[in-house]
Amino acid sequence: MNENCINCPDTRKVVIIGCGFVGSASAFSLMQSGLFSEIVLIDSDNSKAAGEALDINHGVPFAKPMKIYAGTYDDIKDASLVIITAGANQKEGETRLDLVKKNISIFQSIIPEIKKRDFNGILLIVSNPVDILTTVAIKLSGLPENKVLGSGTVLDTARLKYELGNHLNVDSRSVHAFIIGEHGDSEIAGWSSANVSGIPLHKFCEMRGFCNDHDEAMKKIAEDVKNSAYEIISKKRATYYGIAMSVKRICEAIVRDEKSILPISSMMHGQYGIEGISLSMPAIVGKNGVETHVPIQLNNDEIFKLQKSAKTLQEVLNQNNLDS
Repeated sequence: MNENCINCPDTRKVVIIGCGFVGSASAFSLMQSGLFSEIVLIDSDNSKAAGEALDINHGVPFAKPMKIYAGTYDDIKDASLVIITAGANQKEGETRLDLVKKNISIFQSIIPEIKKRDFNGILLIVSNPVDILTTVAIKLSGLPENKVLGSGTVLDTARLKYELGNHLNVDSRSVHAFIIGEHGDSEIAGWSSANVSGIPLHKFCEMRGFCNDHDEAMKKIAEDVKNSAYEIISKKRATYYGIAMSVKRICEAIVRDEKSILPISSMMHGQYGIEGISLSMPAIVGKNGVETHVPIQLNNDEIFKLQKSAKTLQEVLNQNNLDS
C-alpha cells in the first residue's frame, strides 16, 4: 500500500468474494499469474475459504511469493480489485436469467458490506446473469460506472475464437471476433467485424476452401458457442476453467494498465440506441476500469438483435423491482 496516500488501494491486492467452483478456479489462476502479491478469499462458509486458500498456497512454491488467506469484508478497504463470483450456480436446464432473483438477493447483502468499507478500487462482477448483476452492482455500490464492470462475453468470445480456429485450422489467437450483447441466450456473434489477422472472415474462409457452406458453418459455430455452457454443465455440472482464465485476462488488463479491448459488461449510454443497462460490448480496459466503449462494425440485423438483447435484460431487471 502507498504510505503517502491513506485511501489509495494496494495495486497488488485482490479480494475474491465467493469460493465456489468459479471463485476457487479464479484464485488458482491468479496465483499462477503472479499479478498479485496478496489474494484474499471471502465466503459465507469461512472454513471453505480457508481450505481453498490452504490448498492453493501449496502451489505457491511453484509460482511467485504471495499471501493467500481467508479473510473478511474488512480486508477489502485497501484492495485495488474486488471480484464477486458469489451466487447460485446455474443448474442443468436453467438459463442464466433464471438465476436473477436469487443472485440479486445475494448482491443486496454483499454490495452494502463493500460500500461500508469505503472501497474505491475496481469491482469486477463474474456472477450470473453478469450483465444484470453489473447494473445492480453499479446502483448499489455508488462507485463510478467506469469502476464497475462485468466479465461479460470475454469467455464467449474466447469460445468463438476457439471454434473458428478449429474450423479454419488456424491459431485461435489470430482470430479477431466478438460475441456481444447478453452473456446468455440472446448473445450475438458480430460477424460483420470478424477477421483473421485483418483479412475479413468470409475471404479467409474462401482461402481455406470453405466457400459453399460458409453461412451454415458460421450459424452452427454461433449456436455451439451459445450452447457450450449448457453442454459443459450437462457433462460435469459446472463451468469454471474457462471463466477463471477470462477473469485472469481482465485482471491483467487492469493491473498492467494494458488498454486492452475486451467485451466486458458495462453501462450503456446511447450506444446503438441502448440506454441505462449494462451490456457486453468491446471496451478499452485499463487501470481505471472501463476507459471507453469501442464501436465495431455491425450490420442492421446485428444492431436489431443487440437492441433486442438489451430490451430482454431491461425487462428482466424491471420485473425484479430493484431499489437503489
